[in-house]
Formats: sequence, structure tokens, C-alpha cells
Amino acid sequence: MVNHVVGAMNLGTLIVGPRKHVVAIAELDDTAATELGPLLRDTARVVETLCRPEQTYVCMWSHGRDARKHLHIAVQPVTAEVRARYGGLRSEQLQARMLPDGVEPDVTEVERFCERARELFRAITNGTTAERN
Repeated sequence: MVNHVVGAMNLGTLIVGPRKHVVAIAELDDTAATELGPLLRDTARVVETLCRPEQTYVCMWSHGRDARKHLHIAVQPVTAEVRARYGGLRSEQLQARMLPDGVEPDVTEVERFCERARELFRAITNGTTAERN
């Protein structure tokens, strides 16, 4: 599944996660593992097409309070604007600053982004090469 992140991350950050309860990549069955690579690639393509970031971060999260919770893979567009807002931080330092900051994207903007992302995912799934590039 792919959903827009809920919480204090920037607009366009998508979360890829298995439908079944899995807490680690090592627990994926063969079918899920085979689907993961192309899905991550397509998700990154959607994020890059819609956000035009300097970088697209892809990182795994699974932590709960005291134990692994559920596998989530964040696909985050990082633009110069996002970095500037957080003092030029990058990578995990940027994410560590964003999460407790509590600044969430506007719900209306998220809904617009998700509609555009759904259209682009459909085009990619249908093999429209013009939409892939």
C-alpha cells in the first residue's frame, strides 16, 4: 500500500507498507519481496515527478514505543526549501528535527497531491511511458 504520511513530514512524503502485518523486511514473503522493488521505484518516480526535489530519501521505519511495530518505508522529497526551513539539515538529522516540530502539511494540499499521485500511479501501472519520464 502507498499512503501520504500522516504527521509532521513535508508534503509529498509517501509511505509504502505491506498490507499484512510485518515488522521487518526480513519477514516479507517471496511475493511481497518481489513487489517491493518496483513499488518503491514507482513511488519514487511519482514523488520526483510531482515535487522535483533535490533528493528523494527512502528509509525504513518500524519502531514502536518499546518494540517493532509495523514496516513503513518513507519516500520523502527533500527540496532546498525544506532543508532551509530546518537549518540546512539532511538525512536522518532532518527527519529527527521535523517529527517533533509538529508542522504538518495542509490537508487540502495533501488531498490535491494524492489525487495527482493516484493519476500518475495509474499511468505508470498502465505503462504510459510519457508519464514515467
